[in-house]
Amino acid sequence: MEILSDAIGMELEVEAQEKEVGPFRADILCRNTADDSWVLIENQIEKTDHRHLGQLMTYAAGLQAVTIVWVAAKFTEEHRASLDWLNKITGDGFHFFGLEVELWRIDDSIPAPKFNIVSKPNNWSKSISSAAQRLSEQPMTDTKIMQLQYWRDLSAYLGETSSNLRPQEPRAQHWYNFSIGRSGVKMTALLNTKENRIGAEICMFAEDSSKAFFHLLQNDKDQIEAEVGEPMIWKELPDKIASRIVLYRQCDPSNEADRSSQHEWLKNKLELLDKTFRARIKEINLDEWSPDEAVD
Repeated sequence: MEILSDAIGMELEVEAQEKEVGPFRADILCRNTADDSWVLIENQIEKTDHRHLGQLMTYAAGLQAVTIVWVAAKFTEEHRASLDWLNKITGDGFHFFGLEVELWRIDDSIPAPKFNIVSKPNNWSKSISSAAQRLSEQPMTDTKIMQLQYWRDLSAYLGETSSNLRPQEPRAQHWYNFSIGRSGVKMTALLNTKENRIGAEICMFAEDSSKAFFHLLQNDKDQIEAEVGEPMIWKELPDKIASRIVLYRQCDPSNEADRSSQHEWLKNKLELLDKTFRARIKEINLDEWSPDEAVD
């Protein structure tokens, strides 16, 4: 799963195997830990065929918003073209990957899988299409245009500096999500032009687990802040679903002359939060907390 996650650029958490979707059983059902969306993996260790393509359509219909990963020993040209076509015509909620799997061995080493992508979502085309549709309905504001460019520049900076962070596709919004290794929790970069600040946070957003995550992490508050090197803002937000743990920096996100400095700060803080929180979040046992144990 780690090798497959690297190949498609997502962090995946296995939810079930042989999951029933309509009349079929999906091989592996996962969550994309960055946004909690479904990722369904269908294995076919032979040449692709029409039956499996039909199953993929059933899975997409049954799960509504989903990423589908079709793994096979060999893709025929018509099946590769079919996935390309599906990526072109479907909305933002659907993504289709086609991967050919190989086994590689170096000298006498244990054979290891290698995934070669033969078809993947054309995010650029979809984002352009979505943007065109939005523009036809309502023009983007200057703030939205600035937000989109801010995150595109940050994404480029992370790539140029070989960061291990895995951002999502940049969008015209005030936040930018990153994987942190577990469903229901994400790491987020923030910008706020009204309050002139940027931020890096751990966001726990699942309705059935956010408060448990928050309080179990809060039990380690002193150690966490010692590792981070500064106090953090702990926001339980009891009247809301999500809880947040945040670092802020006062600055003007719209100031392009200061943008490289801001992106450097965001990169450093997000990498620090990833290093500090990732293992803790993966190891948390949610059953160890109950609402009666809330910490002031």
